[in-house]
Amino acid sequence: MISTFSFSAWVTIGRLVGDHLWQSTLFAAGAGLVTLASRNNRAQVRNGLWLAASVKFLIPFAALVAVGSHFGWRRPAPFAQNSPPFVISMDTMSQPFSRLAAEMPPAAVSHSTASTVPILLFAIWLCGCFVILLTWWTRWRHVAVAVREASPVLQGPELDALRRLEAITGITKPVALVSSSTSLEPGVFGVVNPILLWPCSIAQRLANTHIEMILAHELSHVRRRDNLAAAVHMVVETLFWFHPLVWWLGARMVDERERACDEDVLLLGGKPQVYAESVLKVCEFYLESPVACVAGVTGSSLKKRMQRIMSNHVGQTLNGWRKLFLAAAAVATLAVPPVAGVLTAPRLLFQLAVVPDWQAAAGSKMAFDVASVKPTQTRGRPTSNVPLIGEAYAPTGGLFSATNTSLMNYMRFAFKDIKLAYQATPDVAGAPAWIRTDQYDIEAKAQGNPTKDQMRLMMQSLMADRFKLTVHHETRQLPVYALVLSKGGKFGLQLKPDDGSCSSTPADIQAINTAPQLPQPAPSAESAKPIPPIPCGVLIPVPASAPGRLRIAGRKVKLALLAEMAPNPTSGVDRPVLDHTDLDGTFDISIEWAPRLNGPAPPGFTPDADGPTFTEALQDQLGLKLESQTGPVDVLVIDHVEHPSKN
Repeated sequence: MISTFSFSAWVTIGRLVGDHLWQSTLFAAGAGLVTLASRNNRAQVRNGLWLAASVKFLIPFAALVAVGSHFGWRRPAPFAQNSPPFVISMDTMSQPFSRLAAEMPPAAVSHSTASTVPILLFAIWLCGCFVILLTWWTRWRHVAVAVREASPVLQGPELDALRRLEAITGITKPVALVSSSTSLEPGVFGVVNPILLWPCSIAQRLANTHIEMILAHELSHVRRRDNLAAAVHMVVETLFWFHPLVWWLGARMVDERERACDEDVLLLGGKPQVYAESVLKVCEFYLESPVACVAGVTGSSLKKRMQRIMSNHVGQTLNGWRKLFLAAAAVATLAVPPVAGVLTAPRLLFQLAVVPDWQAAAGSKMAFDVASVKPTQTRGRPTSNVPLIGEAYAPTGGLFSATNTSLMNYMRFAFKDIKLAYQATPDVAGAPAWIRTDQYDIEAKAQGNPTKDQMRLMMQSLMADRFKLTVHHETRQLPVYALVLSKGGKFGLQLKPDDGSCSSTPADIQAINTAPQLPQPAPSAESAKPIPPIPCGVLIPVPASAPGRLRIAGRKVKLALLAEMAPNPTSGVDRPVLDHTDLDGTFDISIEWAPRLNGPAPPGFTPDADGPTFTEALQDQLGLKLESQTGPVDVLVIDHVEHPSKN
């Protein structure tokens, strides 16, 4: 069983693997087109192209793109005056929706049937890899035993011919020659120190001219390092055994390498008829090498090889233009992904070097007199004597007390209700997952009766001291949603301009912590009670009108707060929302929707499958809609964070 987080990680891995497979397939198709254009050239050119297509399976473009993304747009630009609200780039949900996750027991997210699918697929892949590896190892051991039991050839006509051909072909390191009593064909064994396995009975079946042709063929394999190329492709076949193209590539590589060796023998002056007889006799009396990384004489289509050999046709060498084209294609293949990473990296428009207005008004650096930070022992509903969202606040005499709250949400409070990018990129986040999953109880005391903004500054100091938190602000060009009116100035029934009579009292503030939590079943006739007083300037959960739905409401609320709270898993909004309604006033708001939860629902709550989605409710009930855009967003980037030090 795996958790929801693990399942999402598997999904991400699956997506990356899928991208890599289609990119590699497309690359192989491109290599195939180039081989068609090179059909009149030497076979070694086409063999090199197929080898490049094989190696591409081991080099994911995503890794090269990621390298390039780290060199993206980093140059600061002038500071923008009218910048949108801050966004902290990490995968989390905003209050009050975070309470939904806090109340879900860990076991509830680990029994999903879908969670077993990626593990099953991974197990099948591992089994396939094991079977392929076992097959290769068994075949390779068969040849290795034959080489180990063979006798070194220290003298004789075969060794003399081998040394003479080495000098002609430019091989400076002598190839060891061993005589074997097995029925295996002549073949080159090994990569670093190649050994030529030579059947002891071959001199009785082939004439000296035939033997020289076979030795020349095998030395061509050594000079071209065909065993190394074959071993690389065997790794590809082991990892991507499920892809038919990989096996097709292997067949093409064997075909072109044998053709390249045939061309080398003919270029050395070998007579076509004698050479063709040599190959046919080896095929008649000896068995083909069981593994591709032991290059022999046979392989490829024997009929086509005989036709090519007898026609004495050797492909043309590459001219200067073709060499330049292939070199440019190779450079482009390696350079395009990193360049794409540079161009597609989130663009840094400017780095915020000024103090936010609210912080300047609150004062300089401030700190609590005493503070206690403890990991939550018993999980439950988050509580706080100071509302962590919105502007609602009743003086507490310098006391700050909160329980069952993640560091993520303490940061939201400390940095002035920064919005959350639910699907932000990991490179922007710069933070581990525990800051949104681990919960802490914090109790702190300051002298006097500080304002809410002054408490924010104290919380910043506390997190810097206890969590070693360091951050900086950047403005990046990111995908966003714009909150706009859907029908040109017409409000929905649940969006009403406030009448100016709202006031917040300590009792109203306390209602934030005593209001019903999400999700909430529909009230029965016996348990239905009036909605408790809703404080001014905040949106809080209230009972829904039907089972399986969520509802939030607020009085004297700015639409910017609704935009801030919109991105979260229960709403399905997966990017920052900016208020583009151009409405400066405050409103009484109530919105109800049926969540589309990504994972198991909390006990006792079954989402209403027929109810409106958040975006549908936004339009039908409030007369608002979300438009997809790209715009500048202030991002809070976490440079460093640690688990809290002990009290």
